[in-house]
Amino acid sequence: MNPTQQRIEEIKKNGYQLDFSNVFNHAFENYKKIALYAGLIILVFYFILGVFGSGLVISIFGIESLTKESLENLQHVKLSGQPLAIYMASMLLLAVIFAPFTAGFLKMADCADKDEEFNVSTIFYYYRLPYLTNIIIATLLISIINVPISAILQTLNLSFLGTVISLLISLFTYLTIPLIIFGNFNAVDAIKTSFMVVSKQPLMLIGLLIVSGLGAMVGFIGCCIGVIFTIPFIYSMTYAIYTSIIGLDTFEKIKESNSGPKTFL
Repeated sequence: MNPTQQRIEEIKKNGYQLDFSNVFNHAFENYKKIALYAGLIILVFYFILGVFGSGLVISIFGIESLTKESLENLQHVKLSGQPLAIYMASMLLLAVIFAPFTAGFLKMADCADKDEEFNVSTIFYYYRLPYLTNIIIATLLISIINVPISAILQTLNLSFLGTVISLLISLFTYLTIPLIIFGNFNAVDAIKTSFMVVSKQPLMLIGLLIVSGLGAMVGFIGCCIGVIFTIPFIYSMTYAIYTSIIGLDTFEKIKESNSGPKTFL
């Protein structure tokens, strides 16, 4: 049994403890190392996302939908039939394409934590096998459940319930990507393990995630564009939480002896 398996078994049997202040301090100190670089990358990412979003709106509602009045009316439109199918398919595609990209921020946080050099190419680090396959499968599995539920409940005027369910799914699958890229898990086992780990300390994790969200929103106080440079705090917090629960030394040992993901559960 390798060290990662041992740690997971310990968590299954005995749970784990998280020190709020230690995790926060770790996240904040690491965030300061990546804030500027990651912020610039996010700025470019949002531009691309804006272009994609505009294309999506045009494909569903037409070019005339981009006027201010039309955009306000779109907030009250109930999607159904082909528009709903296009919307859900687009959200799934978007999630799958950008999941390895967002995982790159965790790699950047890892490099910063170890005082290793990182650059623009770091953000694309996980667009390669075996990480890419497992990230895509995991994201697809989660999105196939999450996106349709949210979209359907929204059409039924149950947006609040859809938001709650979506947040719960996001919470319990929160550690899926870190488990794949740092723990060497395959997609299915990463999802199952994430559910198990989060269920041991859901309130503590919710507290840390709320703090990271508030930290990211601080950018709005000074200037709206400032949020671009505070969003990386969310990824730094994810990294700090994972390292506090699982640790990274186990992954380095696995990499030395294995070239692909293993089944841990």
